[in-house]
Amino acid sequence: MENFKHIQSAHCENGVTSSLMDFYGVKGITEPLAFGIGAGLFYIHIPFMKINGGPAVSYRSFPGIIFKRTSKLLNVPIVRKKFNSEEKAMDYLDDLLEQDRVTGCQVGVYNLPYFAPEYRFHFNAHNIIVYGKQGENYLISDPTMEVKTVLTREELQLVRFAKGPLAPKGNLYAPEKKIITDVDIPNAIRKGIKKNYNFMKAPGPFVGLSGIGYTAKQITKWRDKLGVRRAGLHLGQIIRMQEEIGTGGGGFRYIYAAFLEEAHAYIPNDSLLELSNDFTQSGDLWRNTAVAMAQVLKGRKTDQADFIEISERLREIEVLETRAFKKIGALKLI
Repeated sequence: MENFKHIQSAHCENGVTSSLMDFYGVKGITEPLAFGIGAGLFYIHIPFMKINGGPAVSYRSFPGIIFKRTSKLLNVPIVRKKFNSEEKAMDYLDDLLEQDRVTGCQVGVYNLPYFAPEYRFHFNAHNIIVYGKQGENYLISDPTMEVKTVLTREELQLVRFAKGPLAPKGNLYAPEKKIITDVDIPNAIRKGIKKNYNFMKAPGPFVGLSGIGYTAKQITKWRDKLGVRRAGLHLGQIIRMQEEIGTGGGGFRYIYAAFLEEAHAYIPNDSLLELSNDFTQSGDLWRNTAVAMAQVLKGRKTDQADFIEISERLREIEVLETRAFKKIGALKLI
């Protein structure tokens, strides 16, 4: 489809949401606005679950929620569907494309041929856009890539039905055509900020702000419990979840900071700019903590004091973000 514009982004679901909204007439929804309206910022450490043998941590809301929530808060109708039959899933996508319906798809990254081998691992919550078809080839816009690409029917079917945790089951989604009003975006911003506040302040030891403290506490135990090598691999898994899978902890904080700065243009409350600076600082702290973890992973620092230092860095992040969300709670706009 010649009039579809490929836009590279930092995170797949933000990018897919922003691009789909733009194509379907919902103008002005940048990647940061999609992330913030979709209340994408989060933290969770699931103690009873492992990913690639390491701790299951996530820095964002559940996959698919950003698109769904952004559409809902902007009052944009959507079509969204999963399938048990691979053939029916491909046929349904073909029907949408015949109607010029540019469509988002959830896929696994392990078998994406255009990913470099070192970035192919078993992660099933990646998002791409299928914007057309030429013969048996599907035209693909992956917002994490610089340029458009193509997948064969077999390749697309394989990644749409990847197996394992968060299996996509052919999940596809697309908005309806919609022209938004001048008040739609400010109202959606307010609601998105409120939802994100509630998520990060959620009760329970493993989620939100408390979840950051839980991870900090666990790290102090890993060296004695697991040994230096396995403890280092656990830290390596956190690094991967933070820096490689969907931009992770530091990257999401930077995107949220950009969201708050862009939100100021719609809601001229200078506290939003102050909060933007807070989340930029949080992003810096997350990135510096990842560097400290990498030193242990590489065997350069292996003392218990090094694990304690990492834990203290996470505690600093917890304090900073707790203070930031307290400010958000005091804003009259929510």
